[in-house]
Amino acid sequence: MTASSIDDAEVAKFRAMAAEWWDPAGKFKPLHMLNPVRLDYITGQIAAEFARDRKSLRPFEGLRLLDIGCGGGLISEPMARLGAAVTGADAAAENIEVARLHAEQSGLAIDYRAVTAEALLAEGAQFDVVLALEIVEHVADPQQFLTSCARLLRPGGVLIASTLNRTPQSFAAAIVGAEWVMRWLPRGTHEWRRFIRPDELAGMFEAAGVRVVDRAGMVFNPLGWSWSLSRRDLAVNYLMAGVRGWRGRLVFV
Repeated sequence: MTASSIDDAEVAKFRAMAAEWWDPAGKFKPLHMLNPVRLDYITGQIAAEFARDRKSLRPFEGLRLLDIGCGGGLISEPMARLGAAVTGADAAAENIEVARLHAEQSGLAIDYRAVTAEALLAEGAQFDVVLALEIVEHVADPQQFLTSCARLLRPGGVLIASTLNRTPQSFAAAIVGAEWVMRWLPRGTHEWRRFIRPDELAGMFEAAGVRVVDRAGMVFNPLGWSWSLSRRDLAVNYLMAGVRGWRGRLVFV
């Protein structure tokens, strides 16, 4: 992420909230609520591509995983527990400090680095899996960012991204609901014009040399106060998985 892909103003928003990453009732409450559903999707996609048994104790042993835009490590830590060799990268050094401390307290060995995707590329880093979760809508140049993510994958590697669809429903849920009414997030955390439609994200994947193999929505149920995956409803939050190069099964597009 060079100056043309990092948005300093967006980074500053999350830098200001860094101390609250691990407070389930704090500003990152929506991510804590969303995490089980994200993990279910991520582990399912990785297991399918690499023929791993999710029921085993450490199913992702031997896989190198990059969590780009890792924040405080909400996804990095469970992936490390599942056996992956995890590198967590974030443009905000404050986030990395919080993530490192929490990992140490949890007894987890995670390579947390305040570094950009471009810097990792310059080092020649390569990964089996790259996760870009809730970050694509915050970068200045989503295509460049995803291309960098793709180049960090070895051939046959898996890219998984999650973001927000640009729909009236997403404006109502993510901005009016989460920011204005529930006040889960500070006002201005999201900008609706930066949200990305699934077909747009799929086009960016393909332009980066990543074949889309799956997509799914994440749907909030206010009655049960819970999240679930949906194959039909991608109107607000959604995830997308792709494989660099020719390999990969076509599950759902």
